[in-house]
Amino acid sequence: MPSCLSPPCATATSSSQSKMPIRSIWRHALQGELQLIIGPMFSGKSTELIRRMRRYQHAQLKCMVVKSKIDDRYTNDSYVWLVSTHDRQMMKANPLTRLEDMGDEFMKYDVIGIDEGQFFTDLHSFCDDAANRGKIVIVAALDGTFERKPFQHVCDLIPRAESVTKLSAVCAICGSDAAFTRRLVSSTAVELVGGSESYQPVCRNCFTTPLVTGEEDEVN
Repeated sequence: MPSCLSPPCATATSSSQSKMPIRSIWRHALQGELQLIIGPMFSGKSTELIRRMRRYQHAQLKCMVVKSKIDDRYTNDSYVWLVSTHDRQMMKANPLTRLEDMGDEFMKYDVIGIDEGQFFTDLHSFCDDAANRGKIVIVAALDGTFERKPFQHVCDLIPRAESVTKLSAVCAICGSDAAFTRRLVSSTAVELVGGSESYQPVCRNCFTTPLVTGEEDEVN
């Protein structure tokens, strides 16, 4: 997390500073930066994104969250799009096809959170531009496909980011730390939206072990 979170409030001890609204204090310290949260499925990336966004909201910064229209699993009864964790922590989100569709709308906000960043092909250009224009950008994304190939527009952000957090999940087979995602259904498409019915987190050893299907179990 950025080191500027605590000092603006903690050091405002003079009489003039103590009368200054929190947002005004933030304005003196706020700088653009890029925070990258990566890892396999079920590693808590969206949970960490929501946690950071709520912390910035508590600091009275203007925050917005966006997600790809490709992932339409989570909407409420009013068709409001949501960022949702697998244990159903939720935060309202703006659905987009491309990040550039926002135009300059993001300039009204201090912090922009992007969930499932691997679905945005213009991720690199938007994040770099927004951070250069003074925005805090937080991206939660898969860093690799089910074949352990890189999502290149996500990995290209690593040398541009102030912080990179690589999370691990729990291997669905043996319980070890899981760094990879294995697909359970027959599809070669790189982008295939799904949950535990389609994917499982696995460690290195279990990833390289041939997947045994239910039908094969019955035969054996």
